[in-house]
Amino acid sequence: MYASLEELIENPIFKYFYEISQIPRGSGNEKEISDYLVGFAHERGLEVIQDEALNVIIKKPATKGYEQATAVIIQGHMDMVCEKNDGTIHDFKKDPLKLRIEDDMLHATDTTLGADNGVAVAYALALLDAKDIPHPALEVVITTEEETTMNGALSVDPSHFEGKILINIDSEEDGKLLVSSAGGLQTILEIPLIEENLPSEYVSFQLAVKGLIGGHSGMEIDQERGNALKLMGRLLYDLSTDFKFVVQHVRGGMASNAIPREAIITIALPEAEVAKLREKLEEWTNTLRLEFASSDPNVFVELKQAENSAATCFSDETKQKVIKALMLLPNGIQNMSLDIKGLVETSVNVGKLETTDSSIIIESDARSSVKSRKYAIADQSKLVAEILDCKFTVTSDYPEWPYNPDSKVRQLFEKVYKEREGKDPEIIAVHAGIECGIFIEKIPGLDAISIGPDMYDVHTPNEHVSIPSMLNNWEYFVAVLREMK
Repeated sequence: MYASLEELIENPIFKYFYEISQIPRGSGNEKEISDYLVGFAHERGLEVIQDEALNVIIKKPATKGYEQATAVIIQGHMDMVCEKNDGTIHDFKKDPLKLRIEDDMLHATDTTLGADNGVAVAYALALLDAKDIPHPALEVVITTEEETTMNGALSVDPSHFEGKILINIDSEEDGKLLVSSAGGLQTILEIPLIEENLPSEYVSFQLAVKGLIGGHSGMEIDQERGNALKLMGRLLYDLSTDFKFVVQHVRGGMASNAIPREAIITIALPEAEVAKLREKLEEWTNTLRLEFASSDPNVFVELKQAENSAATCFSDETKQKVIKALMLLPNGIQNMSLDIKGLVETSVNVGKLETTDSSIIIESDARSSVKSRKYAIADQSKLVAEILDCKFTVTSDYPEWPYNPDSKVRQLFEKVYKEREGKDPEIIAVHAGIECGIFIEKIPGLDAISIGPDMYDVHTPNEHVSIPSMLNNWEYFVAVLREMK
Protein backbone atom coordinates (compact mmCIF):
# COMPACT_ATOMS: atom_id res chain seq x y z
CA MET A 1 0.00 0.00 0.00
CA TYR A 2 2.70 2.48 1.04
CA ALA A 3 6.26 1.77 0.00
CA SER A 4 7.85 4.08 2.54
CA LEU A 5 7.22 6.21 5.59
CA GLU A 6 7.89 9.29 3.45
CA GLU A 7 5.06 8.32 1.11
CA LEU A 8 2.74 7.49 4.02
CA ILE A 9 3.08 10.88 5.71
CA GLU A 10 1.86 12.65 2.61
CA ASN A 11 -1.58 11.61 3.87
CA PRO A 12 -2.82 14.27 6.37
CA ILE A 13 -3.68 11.89 9.21
CA PHE A 14 -0.28 10.19 9.03
CA LYS A 15 1.45 13.52 8.56
CA TYR A 16 0.13 14.69 11.91
CA PHE A 17 0.72 11.31 13.54
CA TYR A 18 4.35 11.57 12.47
CA GLU A 19 4.64 15.16 13.74
CA ILE A 20 3.34 14.35 17.21
CA SER A 21 5.60 11.26 17.30
CA GLN A 22 8.58 13.63 17.18
CA ILE A 23 7.39 15.26 20.41
CA PRO A 24 7.85 13.45 23.77
CA ARG A 25 4.40 12.93 25.29
CA GLY A 26 4.59 10.44 28.09
CA SER A 27 2.02 10.90 30.82
CA GLY A 28 3.11 13.79 33.05
CA ASN A 29 5.42 15.16 30.35
CA GLU A 30 2.83 16.82 28.11
CA LYS A 31 3.87 20.50 28.17
CA GLU A 32 5.60 20.40 24.78
CA ILE A 33 2.82 18.51 22.97
CA SER A 34 0.18 20.72 24.63
CA ASP A 35 2.00 23.85 23.44
CA TYR A 36 2.29 22.32 19.96
CA LEU A 37 -1.51 21.95 19.84
CA VAL A 38 -1.99 25.55 20.97
CA GLY A 39 0.43 26.73 18.27
CA PHE A 40 -1.41 24.66 15.68
CA ALA A 41 -4.67 26.42 16.55
CA HIS A 42 -3.12 29.89 16.55
CA GLU A 43 -1.57 29.32 13.11
CA ARG A 44 -5.04 28.57 11.71
CA GLY A 45 -6.89 31.34 13.53
CA LEU A 46 -8.93 28.91 15.60
CA GLU A 47 -10.22 29.57 19.09
CA VAL A 48 -8.10 27.68 21.60
CA ILE A 49 -8.07 27.16 25.38
CA GLN A 50 -5.19 25.64 27.35
CA ASP A 51 -6.08 25.02 30.99
CA GLU A 52 -3.91 24.50 34.08
CA ALA A 53 -3.88 20.74 33.53
CA LEU A 54 -2.53 21.40 30.00
CA ASN A 55 -5.72 20.12 28.37
CA VAL A 56 -6.27 21.82 25.01
CA ILE A 57 -9.68 22.73 23.59
CA ILE A 58 -9.81 23.91 19.95
CA LYS A 59 -13.03 25.15 18.40
CA LYS A 60 -13.86 25.33 14.69
CA PRO A 61 -17.09 26.86 13.33
CA ALA A 62 -19.58 24.80 11.37
CA THR A 63 -19.16 24.64 7.61
CA LYS A 64 -21.79 26.09 5.30
CA GLY A 65 -25.16 24.41 5.70
CA TYR A 66 -24.32 22.95 9.11
CA GLU A 67 -24.77 26.11 11.17
CA GLN A 68 -27.96 24.84 12.83
CA ALA A 69 -26.60 21.38 13.68
CA THR A 70 -25.72 20.46 17.24
CA ALA A 71 -22.08 21.11 18.10
CA VAL A 72 -19.95 17.97 18.32
CA ILE A 73 -17.21 17.32 20.89
CA ILE A 74 -14.30 15.35 19.43
CA GLN A 75 -12.17 13.86 22.20
CA GLY A 76 -8.90 12.03 22.73
CA HIS A 77 -5.82 12.25 24.92
CA MET A 78 -2.33 13.50 24.06
CA ASP A 79 -0.30 11.31 26.43
CA MET A 80 1.00 7.81 25.80
CA VAL A 81 2.38 4.86 27.76
CA CYS A 82 6.19 4.80 27.59
CA GLU A 83 7.46 1.21 27.40
CA LYS A 84 10.67 0.04 25.75
CA ASN A 85 12.53 -3.22 25.36
CA ASP A 86 15.16 -3.87 28.01
CA GLY A 87 18.51 -2.54 26.82
CA THR A 88 16.96 -0.08 24.37
CA ILE A 89 18.57 3.36 24.46
CA HIS A 90 15.64 5.75 24.31
CA ASP A 91 14.79 8.70 26.57
CA PHE A 92 11.02 9.20 26.47
CA LYS A 93 11.47 12.68 27.94
CA LYS A 94 13.33 14.00 24.90
CA ASP A 95 13.76 11.44 22.10
CA PRO A 96 11.37 11.16 19.12
CA LEU A 97 9.79 7.81 18.28
CA LYS A 98 11.31 5.89 15.38
CA LEU A 99 8.39 4.96 13.14
CA ARG A 100 8.56 2.20 10.57
CA ILE A 101 6.22 0.28 8.25
CA GLU A 102 6.02 -3.52 8.34
CA ASP A 103 3.61 -4.99 5.79
CA ASP A 104 0.52 -2.81 6.28
CA MET A 105 1.23 -1.99 9.92
CA LEU A 106 2.81 1.08 11.52
CA HIS A 107 5.29 0.35 14.33
CA ALA A 108 7.81 2.17 16.48
CA THR A 109 11.23 0.57 16.86
CA ASP A 110 11.73 -1.03 20.31
CA THR A 111 9.23 1.31 22.02
CA THR A 112 5.52 1.82 22.33
CA LEU A 113 4.02 3.51 19.28
CA GLY A 114 1.58 5.82 21.03
CA ALA A 115 -1.25 5.00 18.62
CA ASP A 116 -3.12 4.98 21.92
CA ASN A 117 -4.01 7.81 21.63
CA GLY A 118 -2.02 9.53 18.91
CA VAL A 119 -4.66 8.35 16.44
CA ALA A 120 -7.23 10.67 18.03
CA VAL A 121 -4.84 13.63 17.95
CA ALA A 122 -3.95 12.95 14.30
CA TYR A 123 -7.62 12.64 13.28
CA ALA A 124 -8.51 15.82 15.16
CA LEU A 125 -5.69 17.86 13.62
CA ALA A 126 -6.45 16.60 10.10
CA LEU A 127 -10.11 17.52 10.59
CA LEU A 128 -9.33 20.96 12.00
CA ASP A 129 -6.93 21.64 9.11
CA ALA A 130 -9.23 20.40 6.35
CA LYS A 131 -11.01 22.83 4.03
CA ASP A 132 -13.17 20.26 2.21
CA ILE A 133 -14.87 18.24 4.97
CA PRO A 134 -18.42 19.34 5.88
CA HIS A 135 -19.19 19.25 9.61
CA PRO A 136 -21.15 20.86 12.46
CA ALA A 137 -19.38 23.19 14.88
CA LEU A 138 -16.45 21.29 16.39
CA GLU A 139 -15.17 21.38 19.95
CA VAL A 140 -11.99 19.31 19.99
CA VAL A 141 -10.68 18.49 23.45
CA ILE A 142 -7.34 16.70 23.87
CA THR A 143 -6.68 15.75 27.49
CA THR A 144 -3.59 14.94 29.56
CA GLU A 145 -2.59 12.10 31.91
CA GLU A 146 -5.23 9.69 30.65
CA GLU A 147 -2.83 6.79 30.94
CA THR A 148 -2.04 7.46 34.59
CA THR A 149 -4.55 9.42 36.66
CA MET A 150 -7.24 10.65 34.21
CA ASN A 151 -6.45 14.01 35.83
CA GLY A 152 -6.77 15.87 32.54
CA ALA A 153 -10.38 14.84 31.90
CA LEU A 154 -11.22 15.17 35.59
CA SER A 155 -9.95 18.78 35.50
CA VAL A 156 -11.82 19.90 32.36
CA ASP A 157 -14.25 22.78 32.91
CA PRO A 158 -17.57 21.72 31.29
CA SER A 159 -18.63 25.35 30.81
CA HIS A 160 -16.30 25.48 27.78
CA PHE A 161 -18.64 23.22 25.79
CA GLU A 162 -21.95 23.68 24.02
CA GLY A 163 -21.96 20.27 22.36
CA LYS A 164 -24.22 17.44 23.52
CA ILE A 165 -22.61 14.78 21.33
CA LEU A 166 -19.20 13.30 22.18
CA ILE A 167 -17.15 11.26 19.72
CA ASN A 168 -14.24 9.71 21.58
CA ILE A 169 -11.50 8.24 19.34
CA ASP A 170 -9.79 5.95 21.83
CA SER A 171 -11.01 2.50 20.81
CA GLU A 172 -8.88 -0.23 19.29
CA GLU A 173 -11.14 -2.28 17.01
CA ASP A 174 -12.42 -1.18 13.61
CA GLY A 175 -16.04 -2.06 12.86
CA LYS A 176 -16.97 -2.03 16.54
CA LEU A 177 -18.80 0.75 18.34
CA LEU A 178 -17.82 1.15 21.96
CA VAL A 179 -20.79 2.20 24.10
CA SER A 180 -19.78 1.39 27.69
CA SER A 181 -16.58 1.09 29.75
CA ALA A 182 -15.28 0.41 33.22
CA GLY A 183 -14.48 2.92 35.89
CA GLY A 184 -11.21 2.70 37.72
CA LEU A 185 -8.82 3.89 40.35
CA GLN A 186 -5.08 3.72 40.89
CA THR A 187 -3.34 2.95 44.15
CA ILE A 188 0.14 3.32 45.60
CA LEU A 189 1.58 1.14 48.36
CA GLU A 190 4.75 2.67 49.81
CA ILE A 191 7.16 0.55 51.84
CA PRO A 192 9.65 2.49 54.01
CA LEU A 193 13.22 1.75 52.91
CA ILE A 194 15.58 0.76 55.73
CA GLU A 195 19.11 -0.08 54.59
CA GLU A 196 22.07 -1.94 56.11
CA ASN A 197 25.66 -2.54 55.11
CA LEU A 198 26.10 -5.33 52.59
CA PRO A 199 27.90 -8.33 54.15
CA SER A 200 31.48 -8.34 52.88
CA GLU A 201 31.39 -11.93 51.63
CA TYR A 202 28.24 -11.39 49.52
CA VAL A 203 28.28 -11.15 45.71
CA SER A 204 25.67 -9.11 43.83
CA PHE A 205 23.56 -10.38 40.91
CA GLN A 206 20.64 -9.18 38.84
CA LEU A 207 17.73 -11.58 39.12
CA ALA A 208 15.11 -11.04 36.41
CA VAL A 209 11.82 -12.41 35.16
CA LYS A 210 11.65 -11.70 31.42
CA GLY A 211 10.12 -12.84 28.13
CA LEU A 212 6.51 -11.99 29.01
CA ILE A 213 4.20 -10.39 26.45
CA GLY A 214 2.52 -7.86 28.77
CA GLY A 215 -0.22 -5.65 27.37
CA HIS A 216 -2.97 -3.21 28.27
CA SER A 217 -4.33 -4.07 31.70
CA GLY A 218 -7.87 -3.36 30.55
CA MET A 219 -7.91 -4.75 27.03
CA GLU A 220 -5.65 -7.79 27.56
CA ILE A 221 -6.33 -8.71 31.19
CA ASP A 222 -8.59 -11.54 29.98
CA GLN A 223 -5.66 -13.16 28.14
CA GLU A 224 -4.29 -14.40 31.50
CA ARG A 225 -0.80 -13.18 30.61
CA GLY A 226 1.91 -13.45 33.22
CA ASN A 227 2.55 -10.49 35.49
CA ALA A 228 6.30 -10.14 36.05
CA LEU A 229 5.90 -8.47 39.46
CA LYS A 230 3.61 -11.14 40.84
CA LEU A 231 5.88 -13.86 39.47
CA MET A 232 8.89 -12.19 41.05
CA GLY A 233 7.05 -12.15 44.37
CA ARG A 234 6.50 -15.91 44.11
CA LEU A 235 10.11 -16.47 43.12
CA LEU A 236 11.55 -14.41 45.99
CA TYR A 237 9.22 -16.07 48.49
CA ASP A 238 10.37 -19.50 47.36
CA LEU A 239 14.06 -18.55 47.40
CA SER A 240 13.78 -17.07 50.90
CA THR A 241 13.30 -20.56 52.38
CA ASP A 242 16.54 -21.99 50.91
CA PHE A 243 18.97 -19.13 50.33
CA LYS A 244 20.61 -16.49 52.49
CA PHE A 245 20.13 -13.65 50.06
CA VAL A 246 19.61 -9.93 50.58
CA VAL A 247 17.90 -7.44 48.26
CA GLN A 248 19.62 -4.25 47.12
CA HIS A 249 17.27 -2.79 44.52
CA VAL A 250 13.92 -3.61 42.92
CA ARG A 251 12.22 -2.44 39.75
CA GLY A 252 9.69 -3.68 37.25
CA GLY A 253 6.90 -2.54 34.97
CA MET A 254 6.52 0.90 33.42
CA ALA A 255 2.94 1.96 34.26
CA SER A 256 0.16 0.88 36.57
CA ASN A 257 -2.15 0.16 33.62
CA ALA A 258 0.34 -1.96 31.64
CA ILE A 259 0.78 -5.63 32.50
CA PRO A 260 4.48 -5.74 33.51
CA ARG A 261 6.69 -7.73 31.15
CA GLU A 262 9.86 -7.62 33.22
CA ALA A 263 10.95 -7.45 36.85
CA ILE A 264 14.62 -6.95 37.75
CA ILE A 265 15.86 -7.34 41.31
CA THR A 266 19.42 -6.84 42.51
CA ILE A 267 20.21 -9.48 45.11
CA ALA A 268 23.39 -10.54 46.90
CA LEU A 269 24.32 -13.85 48.47
CA PRO A 270 27.38 -15.91 49.45
CA GLU A 271 29.30 -17.04 46.36
CA ALA A 272 29.10 -20.65 47.57
CA GLU A 273 25.33 -20.60 46.99
CA VAL A 274 25.41 -19.30 43.42
CA ALA A 275 25.62 -22.66 41.63
CA LYS A 276 22.70 -24.00 43.66
CA LEU A 277 20.73 -20.84 42.89
CA ARG A 278 21.28 -21.25 39.16
CA GLU A 279 19.89 -24.77 39.33
CA LYS A 280 16.87 -23.49 41.23
CA LEU A 281 16.22 -20.79 38.64
CA GLU A 282 16.33 -23.32 35.82
CA GLU A 283 13.55 -25.19 37.62
CA TRP A 284 11.59 -21.94 37.88
CA THR A 285 11.94 -21.24 34.15
CA ASN A 286 10.56 -24.71 33.40
CA THR A 287 7.73 -24.24 35.89
CA LEU A 288 6.70 -20.89 34.45
CA ARG A 289 6.84 -22.14 30.87
CA LEU A 290 4.46 -24.93 31.84
CA GLU A 291 2.12 -22.52 33.60
CA PHE A 292 2.14 -19.98 30.77
CA ALA A 293 2.59 -22.30 27.79
CA SER A 294 -0.34 -20.70 25.96
CA SER A 295 -0.05 -17.04 26.96
CA ASP A 296 3.71 -16.48 27.52
CA PRO A 297 5.71 -19.41 26.11
CA ASN A 298 8.99 -17.48 26.13
CA VAL A 299 9.04 -16.53 29.82
CA PHE A 300 12.34 -17.16 31.58
CA VAL A 301 14.25 -16.38 34.76
CA GLU A 302 17.71 -14.89 34.38
CA LEU A 303 20.66 -14.42 36.73
CA LYS A 304 23.69 -12.36 35.77
CA GLN A 305 26.48 -10.59 37.59
CA ALA A 306 25.50 -7.11 38.75
CA GLU A 307 27.55 -4.13 37.65
CA ASN A 308 28.37 -1.29 40.05
CA SER A 309 26.32 -2.73 42.90
CA ALA A 310 25.78 -0.70 46.05
CA ALA A 311 27.54 -1.27 49.35
CA THR A 312 24.17 -1.42 51.11
CA CYS A 313 21.12 -3.67 51.06
CA PHE A 314 17.55 -3.67 52.30
CA SER A 315 17.05 -4.59 55.92
CA ASP A 316 15.44 -8.00 56.40
CA GLU A 317 12.25 -6.25 57.50
CA THR A 318 12.11 -4.21 54.29
CA LYS A 319 12.89 -7.29 52.18
CA GLN A 320 10.11 -9.27 53.81
CA LYS A 321 7.61 -6.46 53.30
CA VAL A 322 8.46 -6.28 49.59
CA ILE A 323 8.03 -10.02 49.17
CA LYS A 324 4.78 -10.13 51.14
CA ALA A 325 3.33 -7.14 49.28
CA LEU A 326 4.09 -8.71 45.89
CA MET A 327 2.58 -11.98 47.07
CA LEU A 328 -0.54 -10.58 48.73
CA LEU A 329 -1.66 -7.64 46.59
CA PRO A 330 -4.68 -8.67 44.49
CA ASN A 331 -4.05 -9.05 40.77
CA GLY A 332 -5.88 -10.23 37.67
CA ILE A 333 -9.54 -10.90 36.95
CA GLN A 334 -11.74 -10.70 40.04
CA ASN A 335 -15.21 -10.99 38.46
CA MET A 336 -16.68 -11.67 35.02
CA SER A 337 -19.83 -9.90 33.85
CA LEU A 338 -23.00 -11.96 34.08
CA ASP A 339 -24.77 -9.55 31.67
CA ILE A 340 -22.31 -9.45 28.76
CA LYS A 341 -20.70 -12.78 27.85
CA GLY A 342 -16.93 -12.70 27.86
CA LEU A 343 -16.64 -9.22 29.41
CA VAL A 344 -14.42 -8.79 32.45
CA GLU A 345 -16.37 -6.92 35.10
CA THR A 346 -13.69 -6.34 37.74
CA SER A 347 -9.91 -6.67 37.68
CA VAL A 348 -6.72 -5.25 39.14
CA ASN A 349 -3.18 -5.01 37.77
CA VAL A 350 -0.05 -4.71 39.91
CA GLY A 351 1.78 -2.66 37.31
CA LYS A 352 4.88 -0.86 38.56
CA LEU A 353 7.61 -1.41 41.15
CA GLU A 354 10.40 1.07 41.84
CA THR A 355 13.00 1.93 44.46
CA THR A 356 13.42 5.55 45.56
CA ASP A 357 15.82 7.08 48.07
CA SER A 358 13.37 6.52 50.90
CA SER A 359 10.88 3.85 49.87
CA ILE A 360 9.78 1.03 47.60
CA ILE A 361 6.67 1.94 45.64
CA ILE A 362 4.15 -0.48 44.15
CA GLU A 363 1.48 0.97 41.84
CA SER A 364 -1.72 -0.88 40.92
CA ASP A 365 -4.65 -0.15 38.63
CA ALA A 366 -8.15 -1.40 39.51
CA ARG A 367 -11.11 -1.43 37.12
CA SER A 368 -14.77 -2.35 37.35
CA SER A 369 -18.08 -1.58 35.72
CA VAL A 370 -19.57 -1.94 39.22
CA LYS A 371 -18.48 0.94 41.45
CA SER A 372 -18.72 -0.95 44.75
CA ARG A 373 -16.42 -3.72 43.52
CA LYS A 374 -13.83 -1.17 42.42
CA TYR A 375 -13.74 0.18 45.96
CA ALA A 376 -13.63 -3.35 47.39
CA ILE A 377 -10.33 -3.93 45.57
CA ALA A 378 -8.96 -0.68 47.00
CA ASP A 379 -10.01 -1.79 50.49
CA GLN A 380 -8.30 -5.15 50.04
CA SER A 381 -5.08 -3.47 48.92
CA LYS A 382 -5.32 -0.98 51.78
CA LEU A 383 -5.63 -3.85 54.25
CA VAL A 384 -2.42 -5.40 52.87
CA ALA A 385 -0.70 -2.05 53.45
CA GLU A 386 -2.03 -1.84 57.00
CA ILE A 387 -0.85 -5.38 57.81
CA LEU A 388 2.62 -4.50 56.53
CA ASP A 389 2.60 -1.09 58.25
CA CYS A 390 2.96 0.76 54.94
CA LYS A 391 1.53 3.95 53.49
CA PHE A 392 -1.40 3.57 51.09
CA THR A 393 -3.00 6.16 48.81
CA VAL A 394 -5.55 6.28 46.01
CA THR A 395 -4.18 8.57 43.30
CA SER A 396 -7.12 8.72 40.88
CA ASP A 397 -10.72 7.65 40.70
CA TYR A 398 -12.79 7.91 37.53
CA PRO A 399 -16.38 6.82 36.82
CA GLU A 400 -17.69 4.00 34.70
CA TRP A 401 -19.57 4.74 31.46
CA PRO A 402 -23.03 3.14 31.59
CA TYR A 403 -24.73 1.86 28.44
CA ASN A 404 -27.40 4.22 26.99
CA PRO A 405 -30.01 2.16 25.12
CA ASP A 406 -31.53 5.32 23.59
CA SER A 407 -28.29 6.81 22.21
CA LYS A 408 -28.99 8.80 19.02
CA VAL A 409 -25.31 9.08 18.13
CA ARG A 410 -24.95 5.29 18.30
CA GLN A 411 -27.94 4.92 15.98
CA LEU A 412 -26.37 7.35 13.50
CA PHE A 413 -23.05 5.51 13.54
CA GLU A 414 -24.91 2.21 13.01
CA LYS A 415 -26.82 3.68 10.03
CA VAL A 416 -23.72 5.05 8.30
CA TYR A 417 -21.75 1.87 8.92
CA LYS A 418 -24.45 -0.31 7.39
CA GLU A 419 -24.66 1.96 4.35
CA ARG A 420 -20.89 1.73 3.86
CA GLU A 421 -20.25 -1.90 4.73
CA GLY A 422 -23.57 -3.61 4.03
CA LYS A 423 -23.74 -5.06 7.53
CA ASP A 424 -24.30 -3.96 11.10
CA PRO A 425 -21.36 -2.91 13.29
CA GLU A 426 -20.68 -4.82 16.48
CA ILE A 427 -21.78 -3.00 19.64
CA ILE A 428 -19.31 -3.58 22.45
CA ALA A 429 -18.43 -2.67 26.02
CA VAL A 430 -14.84 -2.84 27.27
CA HIS A 431 -13.09 -3.34 30.55
CA ALA A 432 -10.68 -0.49 29.82
CA GLY A 433 -11.16 2.98 31.30
CA ILE A 434 -12.46 5.50 28.76
CA GLU A 435 -12.83 9.22 29.41
CA CYS A 436 -16.43 9.20 28.16
CA GLY A 437 -17.68 8.40 31.66
CA ILE A 438 -16.04 11.54 33.06
CA PHE A 439 -17.49 13.82 30.38
CA ILE A 440 -20.96 12.28 30.74
CA GLU A 441 -20.79 12.99 34.46
CA LYS A 442 -19.73 16.60 33.80
CA ILE A 443 -22.14 17.45 30.95
CA PRO A 444 -25.79 16.48 31.62
CA GLY A 445 -27.50 14.89 28.63
CA LEU A 446 -24.26 14.14 26.78
CA ASP A 447 -24.61 11.35 24.20
CA ALA A 448 -21.30 9.54 23.67
CA ILE A 449 -19.67 6.91 21.51
CA SER A 450 -16.10 5.71 20.99
CA ILE A 451 -14.46 4.50 17.77
CA GLY A 452 -10.96 3.67 16.57
CA PRO A 453 -8.88 1.60 14.15
CA ASP A 454 -7.40 -1.84 14.69
CA MET A 455 -4.50 -1.68 17.16
CA TYR A 456 -2.43 -4.52 18.53
CA ASP A 457 -0.21 -5.11 21.59
CA VAL A 458 -1.04 -1.67 22.98
CA HIS A 459 1.14 -0.52 25.92
CA THR A 460 4.01 -2.78 24.79
CA PRO A 461 7.05 -2.16 22.55
CA ASN A 462 5.31 -4.36 19.95
CA GLU A 463 2.39 -1.94 19.70
CA HIS A 464 1.26 -1.47 16.10
CA VAL A 465 -1.71 -0.08 14.21
CA SER A 466 -3.23 -1.15 10.91
CA ILE A 467 -2.67 1.47 8.21
CA PRO A 468 -5.71 0.38 6.13
CA SER A 469 -7.83 0.41 9.27
CA MET A 470 -6.70 3.93 10.17
CA LEU A 471 -7.72 5.10 6.70
CA ASN A 472 -11.03 3.23 6.75
CA ASN A 473 -11.91 4.45 10.23
CA TRP A 474 -11.09 8.04 9.22
CA GLU A 475 -13.40 7.84 6.19
CA TYR A 476 -16.15 6.38 8.39
CA PHE A 477 -15.67 9.16 10.94
CA VAL A 478 -15.88 11.85 8.24
CA ALA A 479 -18.95 10.21 6.70
CA VAL A 480 -20.76 10.37 10.05
CA LEU A 481 -19.93 14.06 10.46
CA ARG A 482 -21.33 14.67 6.98
CA GLU A 483 -24.63 13.10 8.08
CA MET A 484 -24.98 15.44 11.09
CA LYS A 485 -26.56 18.26 9.06
